[in-house]
Order: sequence, then C-alpha cells, then structure tokens
Amino acid sequence: METKTLKPIVRFFHAALVVSLVLFLAFTVYKNSTTEDSANPFKLGLDLAGGSHLVYEADTTSVAVEEIPELMNVLKEVIERRVNIFGVSEPIVQVETSSFVTEERSDRLVVELPGVTDVSEAIQEIGRTPLLEFKLLDLDILAQQQSLEALDSLATSGAAIGNVRINGEEVERDQDPFVDTGLTGRYLETASLEFAGGNSGQLANEPIVSVQFSTEGAQLFAEITRDNVGEQLGIFLDGELLSAPVINEPIIGGTAIISGGFSPDEARALAENLSFGALPLPISLQSTQTIGPTLGAEILDKGIQAGIIGFSLVMLYMILWYRLPGVVASLSLMGYIVIMLALFQYIPVTLTAAGLAGFVLSLGMAVDANVLVFERMKEEIRAGKNTDEAARIGFNRAWTAIRDGNVTSILSAIILFWFGTSLVKGFALVFGVGVIVSMFSALVITRSLLLALPDQSVANSKAVKFLYGSGLKF
Repeated sequence: METKTLKPIVRFFHAALVVSLVLFLAFTVYKNSTTEDSANPFKLGLDLAGGSHLVYEADTTSVAVEEIPELMNVLKEVIERRVNIFGVSEPIVQVETSSFVTEERSDRLVVELPGVTDVSEAIQEIGRTPLLEFKLLDLDILAQQQSLEALDSLATSGAAIGNVRINGEEVERDQDPFVDTGLTGRYLETASLEFAGGNSGQLANEPIVSVQFSTEGAQLFAEITRDNVGEQLGIFLDGELLSAPVINEPIIGGTAIISGGFSPDEARALAENLSFGALPLPISLQSTQTIGPTLGAEILDKGIQAGIIGFSLVMLYMILWYRLPGVVASLSLMGYIVIMLALFQYIPVTLTAAGLAGFVLSLGMAVDANVLVFERMKEEIRAGKNTDEAARIGFNRAWTAIRDGNVTSILSAIILFWFGTSLVKGFALVFGVGVIVSMFSALVITRSLLLALPDQSVANSKAVKFLYGSGLKF
C-alpha cells in the first residue's frame, strides 16, 4: 500500500526534474543568444551569415592514387593557413571526392569565408605561390628590440615611445631581428621525417627532419652555415616562423638536419610544411559564389518563420486530436526544441539554410513517437485499462515501431552525410541529430509528464473520457 502511495510522488519528482533540466537549458540558450561575446553563440553558415564560397578542383592526373588523400590533406592545410590571413571567423576548408558513381575521379576543395565579400582578393591569396625563407637571427637587433620593449613597459603613459639611441646608435622600432640570406624554398628538393640513431649528441630515436637542397641551394647553404656557426637559422613559411635551429657546424652536401625536441607528429608536420610549402597539387577555380549579409539575414528570417509556423501547426493538431496527451506532447516538443538549440550552441553545429530546413522538417517528425504511443494508449483505454496502466503499456508496445522507424531515418542521414556535398551534409547532420533527440524527448520527457498525471478510470468519468479521447467530434 505504501508503495502505491509513493509511486505518484516519485513520478512527480521525476517529471519535475526533467522539466527543471529543460528550463535550465532554455535559460542557457537564451543567455548565449543575447549576451555579446558569448562563449557559445549560434554559428551561422555562409548562406546565412554572408561571405564567399569558392570551389577548386585539384589536378591529380600525375599522382599515384594512393598518394592523393595525403596530398589533398596537405593542400587543405596550406589553404587553411592562407585564408587565416583574412582574419575570418572560423573559415571552412574541406575536401570533397566524387568517385562513388562515376569512373572518373574528381577531387575538389571547398573554401567558405564568412564575412569576406571581396572574391578577387580571396582568389589571389589562395592561388599565390608560397614563400619559404631561411633567415639568420641577428642577436644585436633582437637585444635592441627587447630593450625598446622594456622601455615601453616602463613608460608612465603606457604608450610606446619613439625611436631611441642605445649605446650611441639610434634604434629603429619594430625592426625584424631575422635577416634574409637569399636561401628560399625554390632551392629545396625534399624534406622527410627521420629518427636519430643516437649520434652527434642526439637522443636515440629522436624525431628529426632531414632537408635536401638542390645543387645550387646546397652551395648557398654550405656558405651560410660555414660563416654563421653557433647562430640560429630561422625557417619561415608564408611569413610564419616554423623553426629556428642552431647551426652546430658547416653543412656540406646539401642535407640539413633540423632537431629541436619535436614529437613525431610535430616533426612530420614540419616536414610536410617544408616539402609542400608550395601547393602540392595544381588547382583550378571551378565556381565562385558571393552571398551578401542582407540576403543571408533574409534567408534566416524566412527559416525562423517557417519553424514557428510548423511548430504551431503541429501543436494545434496534437492538442485538437489527442487533447490532454496532445498537450503533454506539445510540452515535450518544446523540450525537444530547447535541447536541439542547446546542441547547436555547445557541439557546436554550423547552421546553414539546408540545416535549418532539416530542423523544420524534424519538428514534424519529433511527434511521430508520441502518435504511436497515444494510439496504443487509446486501444488500451478502450479495453478498460486505467490511464496510468494504458500509458505504460502504450510505451512498451510502441517501442519496437519507434525504434525501427528512427533507425531507418538515422541510417538515411548517415548515408546523406557520408556521400553528400557540403550543403547536403548540413541537412543530414541536423536531421540525424533531430531524430535522436526526438526519441529522447518522446521516451523521457513525454513519458515522465504522462505518468506524472493522476491515474484515472476513463469508464467512470465523462470529463476524463473526453480528455483522453481523440478526434475532433466531441
């Protein structure tokens, strides 16, 4: 008897806990959406935020098939490093390969630059020949620059002071301490990852990078190392310092060893940067698209309007047709929306127009499980069961149909994401996540709220019979 008395209390607290968690998520979503410089804002894709969309095709005809994936990844890394010069907020560079249904392989690189509307500048920066440079570190200039920085930090105004004289010599502000040697990437033939054998003061199995120059480069490198033993030689790629090893001895023969306590991954990355400082594969621009911020905002507004209309129609139908269980399903649907928005912010998911369409579509599918459960409940109530027992039996008997239906939808989303283009992937990702969350909302939120309702016998009450009935004819 005590167990029967405690059951409603336990179910009530369970439902209260679920509602509290949903309300907490709703608060965090609202906070992240309205707070400037939030750590977890909504990330909008190119078609919603505006910017440039470039598609390049790589020429892989002269490359072995097994080498293409690695070279495409190196190409992706080089392009990512170049587009970062625009200061773009989270640019997207991704590799696409279309060889599933066609005999001829096609390898493409898709570059999305949110906020960048100057396509010509983007094309010029991406397609340029990179600059690999070897520069000597001038310790005198470095010491002078450090002295200037120390004087700036001591200035009472906090502002940088003008040029000063140190040891009777006027020091130019922001002078580069690295001096050109004339040795550039055009003299480099290969760079590869190796492991030291424990000789020449190196640790056994220490990851190192072996650099091989051309004949002309070998002569120039020998001259530089012979005249600058004990100094640091900086290696720059696209103006970024990669490494600054110390010249231990003159290096003759055109082979240099770069060591510096690298991990295997760091040494491999450095070797790839040196070997493929230039684009590893020829690329040609296939298409360009520029989306203005006004058009992106209009697409976003239309998508939000579609979502509100779809959500309202689903709620209206559920309440009119299923009455009290329909109200519970509507509350569960609100929880579903809150969870989806929270996932968009915290995963995070980059929202595109296609993804927004997938979200709107998932609103209707989110109540599929509820419909199956309510129909099962209706059958049990007609058989004379009380509302509590009818709800439990309804969930148990509807589970297999819910599971099979959602598994097929998830498989479809995985296939679309795996083989689709970037636009299709946005739809597939949101749709797949929506299906999973809809199962959770139906089996946790709807179930908790429905079982928390007082147990009633429909046969003995017209009001209860009306509330748990279905259809528009009362």
